[in-house]
Amino acid sequence: MKVLILGGYGVFGGRLAQMLLRDGVAVIIAGRRLEVAQSFATKHGGKAVKADRDTPATVTQHLDPGDICVDAAGPFQDSTGLALPEAVVAKRCHYLDLSDDAAFTASIFALDAMARGQGVVALSGLSSVPALSSAVVQALRGDVDEIALIETAILPGNRAPRGRSVMRAILQQVGRPLTQWRGGAWVDTTAWGPVKRFKLPGGLTRAASPISVPDLMLFPKAYGARSVRFWAGLELPVMHHGLRVLGWLHRLGLLPRLDRFVAPLGWGADLLRGFGSDRGGMVVVVAGRTSEGRPLIRRWRFTLGRGQGPKVPALPALLVIRQLTKGDVPAGARPALRAISLDAAEAELKALGAVIEQSEEAHPPLFQRALGPEVWATMPPSFRHGHDLWDRHVMTGRGSVERGQGRLAMLVAALFRFPPAAPDVAVTVVMERIGDREIWRRDFGGNRFLSKLSYAGPASLHERFGPFTFELSLPLTEGRMGMQVEKGWFLGIPIPRVMLPISETEEFEAEGRFNFSVRLSAPLAGFVVHYRGWLKRQP
Repeated sequence: MKVLILGGYGVFGGRLAQMLLRDGVAVIIAGRRLEVAQSFATKHGGKAVKADRDTPATVTQHLDPGDICVDAAGPFQDSTGLALPEAVVAKRCHYLDLSDDAAFTASIFALDAMARGQGVVALSGLSSVPALSSAVVQALRGDVDEIALIETAILPGNRAPRGRSVMRAILQQVGRPLTQWRGGAWVDTTAWGPVKRFKLPGGLTRAASPISVPDLMLFPKAYGARSVRFWAGLELPVMHHGLRVLGWLHRLGLLPRLDRFVAPLGWGADLLRGFGSDRGGMVVVVAGRTSEGRPLIRRWRFTLGRGQGPKVPALPALLVIRQLTKGDVPAGARPALRAISLDAAEAELKALGAVIEQSEEAHPPLFQRALGPEVWATMPPSFRHGHDLWDRHVMTGRGSVERGQGRLAMLVAALFRFPPAAPDVAVTVVMERIGDREIWRRDFGGNRFLSKLSYAGPASLHERFGPFTFELSLPLTEGRMGMQVEKGWFLGIPIPRVMLPISETEEFEAEGRFNFSVRLSAPLAGFVVHYRGWLKRQP
């Protein structure tokens, strides 16, 4: 059995070739540039040939039935579809690729019947995602019956080698629309737009932004997850946020697609290669409720240095090739979900010097944490469903708004952007959880205002409206929860108690629906606003 690696002299394909050669496998180093393949083979071993993914016959002529073809060339976003894997399968050879493109990876299903008939394997996405990430998710889920969130981040060190294909794949996305599965619905965002920070073993903290990978398309169905998110980050802030600025300029129409600038941006990145470190890593998070109803979050993360990072995307292919030599992989064509075990992957990572950590902690939604698990369990179903927030969900319904007529009351209402009076209006509340905080974006017939909620102690929350922050107690009466203002601050300065607003707020269940009633008054201003109605979580 021979293994032909397209892009066998590249950043990832080259690492895979070296690992296979150390295993004693017969390797063919293939690519468009024969002289580069020959140079690699002279240094590391293997046979060099010229082959082009866009012309499958130049690849299959070097294969015999039972051989393995690995496509590590990329970028798969610009591929000619399934022509190459189809030609490889037709020759009764196994096909593997390191695709990071969601559509291409999922499309491999089309060859399943053919691969089964030929008795061969065709796996797409045999890389850090989705092969390694799905192995981690499978191990972390354990007794989690309801997966609320799967989140993954890949965070390479700045000194790690950068292939032009990977750069082009990223730049093709920067600043462009991106759709993510959040709260049971597809939600639009911008690739390389928002920022989130992740912690890695060894005290490292890295910024990351959303980008498209196969996990976003495959994991919602494979794991029944309500939210699936993926992030990638660059170690140097000037590079990471520089890409964000370029993406913003692209959205404004001031720059064309950024993949046209691979060469100059690559040159600029090379100038900064001496900064930062060679330590990178990966984070995978699974959050949800166990079969016993416990809310928890499990994290798996590793860091790896000494220039070993580029070997990680090649490890899943290495492990599957070892399985193929033993005949342990069932025939068929499919994305590489659960294609490898986490134990096998961790053994290889540790051999490379990786530091691996796994943790579990309680992760109740904000209102469950504030009320306590015993009280939470007694609350009406619609209340618990509405406040069972793990990542993002949307509630819709109807409501009405009354407004105070005094000038000062109108000024206070305008300051907090409360909606105008309306006897019947459509209401939408978008609730998003960021760490232990919740952001509520309320929309009453197109009039929007938001607040941010956080934990303040047992039966107590903080709610922030711009420069104002209030501490709210949560009294309970027969399944109804109130919200009473106890303290307040303006720009961090305490507000005298006599100047605090008066909140007559209730959340309760009526006719099987979540209901709300919020009546606010203020000293000197009197009655300010009363909005009430019902909501139902979507979908």
